[in-house]
Amino acid sequence: MKALSSLVFSLLASVVAASSLDSLIAELPSCALLCLEGAIVNSTCAATNQTCICENAALQADVTTCVTKSCTVVQSLVTKNITETACGAPIRNKSQAYYALSVSLGTISGAIVLLRFFSKYIAGSELGLDDWFIAITLGVGIPSSVLTVHGIISNGIGRDIWTLTPKQITDFVHVFYAMEILYFAQVAFLKLSLLFFYLRIFPGDMVRRLLWGTVFLDICFGMLFVLIAIFQCRPISYYWNNWDGEHQGSCLNVNGLGWSNAVISIALDGWMLALPISQLVSLQLHWKKKVAVSLMFLVGTFVTIVSILRLQSLVHFANSSNPTWDNLPVSQWSTIEINLGIICACMPSLRVLLVRLFPKLLGTTQLSKSNGYYANSSHVQTGGNISVNRKGKSLISSQNQSQQDMNSDGITYSQTYTVQWGDHRSEHNDTKSIQMSDLDTEALKSSGRVTENEL
Repeated sequence: MKALSSLVFSLLASVVAASSLDSLIAELPSCALLCLEGAIVNSTCAATNQTCICENAALQADVTTCVTKSCTVVQSLVTKNITETACGAPIRNKSQAYYALSVSLGTISGAIVLLRFFSKYIAGSELGLDDWFIAITLGVGIPSSVLTVHGIISNGIGRDIWTLTPKQITDFVHVFYAMEILYFAQVAFLKLSLLFFYLRIFPGDMVRRLLWGTVFLDICFGMLFVLIAIFQCRPISYYWNNWDGEHQGSCLNVNGLGWSNAVISIALDGWMLALPISQLVSLQLHWKKKVAVSLMFLVGTFVTIVSILRLQSLVHFANSSNPTWDNLPVSQWSTIEINLGIICACMPSLRVLLVRLFPKLLGTTQLSKSNGYYANSSHVQTGGNISVNRKGKSLISSQNQSQQDMNSDGITYSQTYTVQWGDHRSEHNDTKSIQMSDLDTEALKSSGRVTENEL
């Protein structure tokens, strides 16, 4: 009885499979149907043997070659979709993972930039060009993030192209064109933000000339690639219409454009890392502080590493027959590169904010106590003596001065005092307390580093 039931079930399954195959074959374009019939005749598979047809590599290769020659691109994609469905191929989709990556990184980088401006506000610092350009970078990134979700992902990134409609493919390539332009602009703006930050903290004439030269080079680099990206095809619409092979036009080598931009960007990143690190040698800082500042700058190497990984993903960028699937890594690494770059550019400002919120844990202010006198300042000086007489008692303050001069975003200028109290007319010493803020104010005024209004 069990053997009979198994036999009946197998027969029913064969009938269903055959009818399913027949209905799918009926949906094939006529050009593909002729190719399939010819390939089956030249193979050892029967027309009703679905398993043999799907697993015979030689037959599949013959069908693909014939369809490519005989059918249009749209017909070829329809054929691929039908045959993959008939053979039970899995439907691949990685779009949700990319959605989570884009939304999370976009949210984090946006919050980091807001914290940067908040730290400037509570510190009463003026906004510099570096702050404005990081805001511009984020501003350009907002439409890029929106297009990622509602243009790239919604139209098929992370899926096989033959599972999409012709309209989805056209819309995908159209949005990808806009994303490419926005990416080139973001890369240039992000570098400008870092360069203007360096100009604000490094006073040397030579390094400033090098930095201004790099600013000019980066502006030229950004404008050139943005313009090339906009006008890389003639007509411009040929960029998103040429995939179907039914439109006339011409385009530059897309692979060459992507590779050249990535290589120049990586070279600029290396140069921009070397410049600040070379200046640390001449700064009068304790070696531990130099190490800390070096590590802060070296965090930027993560962005360079991401750029290199993105460069590797460009290998199949323009030559893929399945771009919605193969170009997913390019989109992912581009998203990571820009957002990680924004976060790294904001790290100095975030450090200042954290120091203000957690001064005991992260601050560098020194507290000294001697015979009831407390000096608490964020400025350190060496050299010089201060003598104060009050009611016959003398206050002698010896200063140890070393300048640590970077702006409030990185290194602070701090001052400590060693105070001795003595009574020249009495045999006993009185324990007194004085406020050291006046001494700090006078020292800062005399150093010329702050004005009366700033104090």
